Amino acid sequence: MRKLIILICFIQTLSTEAYSKSTILFLGDGMGITTITAARIYEGQVKGIDGESHSLSFESFENVAFVKTYSADAQIPDSAGTMSAIMTGQKTRSGVISVGPKYKRGDCESVLLDSRTTLLELAEKAGLKTGIITTARITDATPAATYAHASDRTWENDEKIPQESKEKGCTDIAQQLIGFPFGDGIDLAFGGGRSNFHSKTTSDIEYPQFQGARGDGRNLINEWIEKGQNRTFIWNLEQFNNLSNQGQILGLFEPLEMHYEVERLDDGVGEPSISSMAEFAVKHFQAIGDDFFLVIEGARIDHGNHNKEPYLALTDTIEFSNAIQKVLDLVDLEETMVLVTADHSSALAFSGYPTRGMPVLGSLSYPELSFSGGSRFQAGHLEKDDAVRQQFLANLQSDLAAHAGEDVPAYATGYKAEHVKGVMEQNVLFDIILDSLDLNQ
Repeated sequence: MRKLIILICFIQTLSTEAYSKSTILFLGDGMGITTITAARIYEGQVKGIDGESHSLSFESFENVAFVKTYSADAQIPDSAGTMSAIMTGQKTRSGVISVGPKYKRGDCESVLLDSRTTLLELAEKAGLKTGIITTARITDATPAATYAHASDRTWENDEKIPQESKEKGCTDIAQQLIGFPFGDGIDLAFGGGRSNFHSKTTSDIEYPQFQGARGDGRNLINEWIEKGQNRTFIWNLEQFNNLSNQGQILGLFEPLEMHYEVERLDDGVGEPSISSMAEFAVKHFQAIGDDFFLVIEGARIDHGNHNKEPYLALTDTIEFSNAIQKVLDLVDLEETMVLVTADHSSALAFSGYPTRGMPVLGSLSYPELSFSGGSRFQAGHLEKDDAVRQQFLANLQSDLAAHAGEDVPAYATGYKAEHVKGVMEQNVLFDIILDSLDLNQ
């Protein structure tokens, strides 16, 4: 009888330890195939090696898929709808944050009646540690979709919400971050966006000439600190470098977006790189000793593409790849899945007939990379009864380049990564991550 009791206890211990695992989701915003290809070549060229045969850190992953990015109402989506699909398992409308597709953008009823549970919420409910890292505002669409529910992605602070929606009970995204009600709250959050947490009458701590954005007079950072014990707020590189591996941490390093990687060192007080933030987060959770779910967004890849600045987009992609390698060097892939994907693609084209080894950024006489701001059918090119005539597209002139609608890649390695394969609907990534965390049991 004694041996039987011991055996039962041993089996129970094994079962408990195996219940949850860790998953790290790397999301390169706007990081489509063309951006990856150009960044791969550019990194190789910068290193003085053959760029064309070079590989970024994640391109050696053994599991690769194509992901369909369309949203519930758009062929070519935005980050709000796509990240919501990944986080909730439900394709939804463009412009909305982790709510269902039933209601139109801006309709507060979608939050009140059709909010969809996110992976981050499920992880916190299960007792896992959670973290969000972005180089955008922490309240921007992609990171917001992990923890917030909003019928409009622009509702980052209270001033952005219509009075009628406020009266119905809808709250802004920044408020939802500091009031996150699941588990013990989000354990680590790094990014920009300080202005959405401060009053319009309050000067920014780093730029006195820059005011906050809130109209309600609240200081959400102080409110967050007061909500729990052992909480730390940081806003510059020195504070980041002196962080200890204890407690919950909120780091907001800029009033708006963080700097592009190549411009980061120009910041007077400094801000951490995405690779150093990723490295710290993993070590932080490992020191605590708990399983975790961590989302890391390379947001400014998308901004570089939008602004038609390929140098900025490619160098941020390379730094994003560096962050992935930092994490790979730290984790045990027997119990951790690393998943790399994009929310959508960008209208970056890599075209022409350049010779092998030609600088991928091209030259004034031979540009290899170009952007589309959108397109339309040229008037008069197609008549109703002329099915043979070619349909030509004419580029519209625009200051900003558009998103693109082609499938994006997903790369996975580690625990249960074998499920990433084939051509997949974007919302299926939710099920794969849920399974990798062992939360579907």
